[in-house]
Amino acid sequence: MISRRQFLTIGGLSLTAFGFVDRILAQSGEKLLLKIKKMVEAIEPLTKTDYEMRREKARQFMAERGISALFLTASTNLVYFTGVQWRRSERTFGALLSRKKEPIWVCPAFELERARELIPPDQEVRTWEEHESPYKLIAGIMKDLGAATGKLALGPTIRMFVYFGLRRDAAHLEVVNGAPITEGCRGVKTPKEIKYMDLANRITKLAYQEGFKHLHQEMSQQELADYVRQAHQQMGVSGGGWPQYGPNTAFPHGSRQLRSLKKGDIVLIDGGCSVAGYRSDVTRTIVFGQPTARQRQIWKIVRKAQQAAYQTIRPGVPCEEVDRAARRVIEEAGFGPDYKYFGHRLGHGIGLEGHEYPYLVRGNKLPLQPGMTFSNEPGIYIYGEFGVRIEDCFVVTEDGYQVLGGMEAVAIDQPFA
Repeated sequence: MISRRQFLTIGGLSLTAFGFVDRILAQSGEKLLLKIKKMVEAIEPLTKTDYEMRREKARQFMAERGISALFLTASTNLVYFTGVQWRRSERTFGALLSRKKEPIWVCPAFELERARELIPPDQEVRTWEEHESPYKLIAGIMKDLGAATGKLALGPTIRMFVYFGLRRDAAHLEVVNGAPITEGCRGVKTPKEIKYMDLANRITKLAYQEGFKHLHQEMSQQELADYVRQAHQQMGVSGGGWPQYGPNTAFPHGSRQLRSLKKGDIVLIDGGCSVAGYRSDVTRTIVFGQPTARQRQIWKIVRKAQQAAYQTIRPGVPCEEVDRAARRVIEEAGFGPDYKYFGHRLGHGIGLEGHEYPYLVRGNKLPLQPGMTFSNEPGIYIYGEFGVRIEDCFVVTEDGYQVLGGMEAVAIDQPFA
């Protein structure tokens, strides 16, 4: 359980802790970026204990649902529970997490030595030869676990050939959806995960700030993207953002038509980076030159919608209520009905993936819990004219929320507080 106060003092590397950010923001340019880079290099990595705690939480979800084991192939879920990165292929490789013991790995025999470089030495690996069925191997593991006819949950991103292979060669198993386990675990972040995301979001905002210093007439979209990418690199991470100019900003995910920058153009940039595998996602909308009254008006409506969403956030509130609060502001301002000008959901979960469960969208009645992390990104998009979106990520706390990375937008010409 994380309160706003605890978030602010969550420990050494959180940028928002102990007034550190106020001190470093007083610095400028390369000195500031170097300071951030040193923080990235000093982050506390995930440990064996972190992964054990995740698997224990998965066991609890399995026990509640009468599930004997969870099988994960190469995916973000495999990384989350084991730390093992593996390239997807047509050969079945993965880990079977059970309620009784440490992961048991299923591996093509000729890949065993490479797998052993990644898998902890105390974890069992069972292999299958090229002419053999990995699904019969999985059935054998389930039998050894005393669950020959039990429920086997599959990670939600497993490809269909694995599912059909199990139906064919392990028909006595009850194959079920593993999403309630994976999403149940990943949907609520630990303080360490939140620290990673706080730092990642701060970095992206500082990178945008650096990029905006270089805006000039006829600037290409690629040139601004390069400045933002380079600023991320200077802070020790891989990341960036893709800008849109003028009428192209009315396309929520961007237009294929490239434009050069003109005075009076709206500039919208959306992107992020990764710290210890945990993502940021930030959008800012500004104007190159003097904003018009209409540009200011629409920006203020979007910001008001974002704030209305924040004011709704507290544990127990259904996800859909947060979306509804923001959408109501936009509709009441005359940019409705419904999805006409604000065409997408308010927000998505974020963590190891830029978009992940759960979602702030109509119909999602899942109650908010402390530790859940989301984007809050209302927008108004007017084709042929321009679009405005403001996006920050936040964590749900015991008594409300906390914006990750701080630096909220204040006005169309003040994109960072």
